[in-house]
Amino acid sequence: MLDASGEIRLLLVDDDADVAEMYELQLSAHGYQVSIARTGAEAIDMARSAAPHLIYLDLGLPGMHGFEVLAHLRSEPDTRDIPVVILTNFSEPELIERSRALGARDYLVKAHTPPAALAAATRNRLLAPKAS
Repeated sequence: MLDASGEIRLLLVDDDADVAEMYELQLSAHGYQVSIARTGAEAIDMARSAAPHLIYLDLGLPGMHGFEVLAHLRSEPDTRDIPVVILTNFSEPELIERSRALGARDYLVKAHTPPAALAAATRNRLLAPKAS
C-alpha cells in the first residue's frame, strides 16, 4: 500500500478553502502528505497523477457532484482500488447508502468529525476493510 518512501499520500476534495485548510493542517501535522482538489474534475485528475493512498471526498462540489466523482474513480483501472471516504455536511441515510453502494469505504459528517479526530483515525481507515 505504501511506496518506498513510506509517505502516506492523501487527497482531500473540498471546495471550501477554509474547511480544506483546517483538515489539511491536522493531517499534515500527523505526517500525511496532503493534496487538495477543489472540484470533481480536479480530483479525478489528481487521483490519476498522484496515486493517493486515501481520498477524503466531499459531496457538494461545483460542476460535478461527489457521487459522480466516486463513480468515475471506481470505473477506471488506475483509481478503482483507492479507498474513498466521504467527508461531507450531509447526513441523510439515503446518501450514506448510495455512497456505500458506489464503493465508498466510510461516510463521515464534518459536524461530527473535527480535523484532529480525522487525522488521528486516518491510518485505521487506510487499513480497514472496505464496507459492504
